[in-house]
Amino acid sequence: MSTFIKINAADNVAVAVNDAAVGDVFECGGACISAAAPIPSGHKMALEPLKTGDNVVKYGFPIGHVIADVPAGGLIDHSNLKTNLSGLLEYSYEPELKEIPVTENPAMFKGYRRADGRVGIRNSLWIIPTVGCVNGVVQSIAREFEKEIAAYPWIDKVVAFPHNYGCSQLGDDHENTRRILADMVHHPNAAGVLVVSLGCENNQLAAFKGLVGEVDESRVKFFVSQEVQGDEVVYGLDLLRQIASAAKDDRREDVPASELKVGLKCGGSDGFSGITANPLLGRFSDWLVAQGGTTVLTEVPEMFGAETILMSRCQDEDTFNKTVSLINDFKEYFMENNQPVYENPSPGNKAGGISTLEEKSLGCTQKAGSSIVRGVLGYGERLCEKGLNLLSAPGNDLVASTALAASGCQIVLFTTGRGTPFGTFVPTAKISTNSALAAKKPGWIDFNAGKILEAGDTSRIDEEFIRFVLGVAGGEQTGNEKSGYTEIAIFKTGVTL
Repeated sequence: MSTFIKINAADNVAVAVNDAAVGDVFECGGACISAAAPIPSGHKMALEPLKTGDNVVKYGFPIGHVIADVPAGGLIDHSNLKTNLSGLLEYSYEPELKEIPVTENPAMFKGYRRADGRVGIRNSLWIIPTVGCVNGVVQSIAREFEKEIAAYPWIDKVVAFPHNYGCSQLGDDHENTRRILADMVHHPNAAGVLVVSLGCENNQLAAFKGLVGEVDESRVKFFVSQEVQGDEVVYGLDLLRQIASAAKDDRREDVPASELKVGLKCGGSDGFSGITANPLLGRFSDWLVAQGGTTVLTEVPEMFGAETILMSRCQDEDTFNKTVSLINDFKEYFMENNQPVYENPSPGNKAGGISTLEEKSLGCTQKAGSSIVRGVLGYGERLCEKGLNLLSAPGNDLVASTALAASGCQIVLFTTGRGTPFGTFVPTAKISTNSALAAKKPGWIDFNAGKILEAGDTSRIDEEFIRFVLGVAGGEQTGNEKSGYTEIAIFKTGVTL
C-alpha cells in the first residue's frame, strides 16, 4: 500500500509520500482508492472523480480547477490543473487575530551587542562598492586581508560584495541600490565596513554618506578610488586594518532571543514544502514572536492566492491597507510590464508537484505561522516593529534574501525541496522538505525537515530546530558560510543608461 497524505479534511486530493504505481492502494476515511495513474512523490492524487471545471481543494482552499475530467485515483498536475486567479482584487478588513503571549523566561544565545544596542550574530568585515566599476578593487582588498586575518582572531572573516549597479541607473533602480547598500553599512552582523567608491558614478559618495547617516567612524570608513594617490588596494587595506583593530574588544555575550530578527524564505519548492519545512518555519516564527523576537515574510508574488489569510491577521486597518498596497502594487508592476500576473510556478516547482500559484502561495505563507502581522515594509526599509512583518520583494531567491538581510534580519531560514547552494550576506540556512534531498546534498542542507514525514510527532523536531537556529545565532556556520557562498542581488525594474 502506498503512502499518501490528506492535509485538510476538506481536501479532495492527497499527496504521495513516495512514488505510487497504477493499482497501488490508498486508504482514506475507511475507503480504499487505487491509483489510476503513476503518481510521483510529492504529486497530487484525486480522492474523488472530478469533472471539467471542478475546483481542486488542498490545504482546505481551492488551488485551481481541472481542465479535463479526472477519475478517482488520477494524477493532478500542471497539465490538467489551472489557476482561478486574475488581476487586481478588492479586499475588506475582516480581522481574525490570534494573540501570542510573550514568554516570561526567554531563551538565550551568544551574540555581539553593538554600541548602539543592536545585536549581531557574526563579527565580520564587509567591503562594499558603491558601483560595480570597483568590484575588482574590493575583491583584491579582501584577498589581501585574508593573508593576514590570523592577526585579528576576533574577526570571523572578510567579505567583498561585488554588484553590477551604482551607475547608469535612474529613478527607483538608483534608489534601490543606494538603500540596500546603506542598509548593509548599518547591519549589526558586521564588525566594521569599508565603502569603496570610484568617483564618477551616479551613486556619488558624498550623497551616499548623507543617506547612510551617522556611523561609528572607527568602524565604518569610506574612500574614493580616483582620489587616491597610488595603489587604491594598498590604501584600502590600511583602512581595513584600522577597522579590524577598532573591533579588538568584541566578544560574544548572553543575549535574549527577543533580539533575533529572522527572514523566512523558500525556493525550489516541491509538493512537501507546505507539509514539512514551511509549517516548521511557521511554528518557529510563532515561537520567536512569543520570545519577543521578529520574523519577516517576503516574496510578494508568492502571496497571491493566499493574501487574504495574511490580511485577516493584520493588527489594525492601517496595517491591512499597507498589505493591500503590498499585493496590488506588485500586481500592477507585472501588468505595467505586460507580463502575466500569475506566471508561476517554476519548472522545478512543477516537477516537484506544485501546479498553480494558489497551491504555491498556500504552502509559502505557512512560513508565517499564525501570528498577528505587526508591520509592512517597503523594499529597502529596515525593521522597526517586533513580531511578524511583511516585506516588499519579488520571489527571486537572491533578490528576496538580500532584501530580508537588508531589512535587519541576522539570519535567513530558507526552505527548499529541490536544493540550492547560494547564500546572501547573512547566514542563509537551508531546510530540506524531504530526506532524499538532505542525503543527496549534505553540503547544501543544514536541517532536514523531511524527518517530519517519518516522525509523526513534530514537537521533538520543533525543539531540535529551535536549538539549531540558536546555535547558528551563537556562531555555528551554515553550509553557505562553510563554502564561502555569500552574495547580494539588488532589485531592478527600469532602464539602464
